[in-house]
Amino acid sequence: MTDSFDRNEPLEDQSEAVEDTVEEVSEASKKAKWYVVHTYTGYENRVCDKIRSMIDNEQNPDIIDVTVPTEEYVEVKNDQKKVKTRKLFPGYVMVKMNVTNKSWYIIRNTQGVTGFVGPDRKPVPLTPAEVRKFGVKEKKPIMDINVAVGDNVNIIAGPFKDFVGEVKEVDAEKQTIKALVDIFGRDTSIDLEFTDIETI
Repeated sequence: MTDSFDRNEPLEDQSEAVEDTVEEVSEASKKAKWYVVHTYTGYENRVCDKIRSMIDNEQNPDIIDVTVPTEEYVEVKNDQKKVKTRKLFPGYVMVKMNVTNKSWYIIRNTQGVTGFVGPDRKPVPLTPAEVRKFGVKEKKPIMDINVAVGDNVNIIAGPFKDFVGEVKEVDAEKQTIKALVDIFGRDTSIDLEFTDIETI
């Protein structure tokens, strides 16, 4: 079986991948798109686990996330209801990545993968609407932000953008804070994510 992806394009310098900084990885994550990968039936979870292991080991900064879209359903057996999970698209795995020669080669040659979904097996990214439709839950980047109760923060995103809030609670695990914001002369408690704020 031949693939149409151009193998003659120069591969990225492997030393650069090793020396990638956290900022570069973060930039790669922002540019990455979701692609659909076809697998042998029954290999979806195995393929997902292998790619997840590569991500955890930082094998390639252009491979960002992977998931097998699932849905919950209720099964009634002997008058008892059980909530079970099933794959939305058997035989398919979704990978968030930047397509380069190297990242394409790694995914394409993962055991159980038969190819990318697209014309002539060339990867075609999903639209944001398709990603939502397929129920993909984006993995949020973990942020380390130096903020404590009593601090003031600038709100940089969402409906309260450009407001200043006073931090009342910090939940490092959920990456959120509770803050008091002066809205029309009244202090209002709102929940904000770390990505919505910056320290003053």
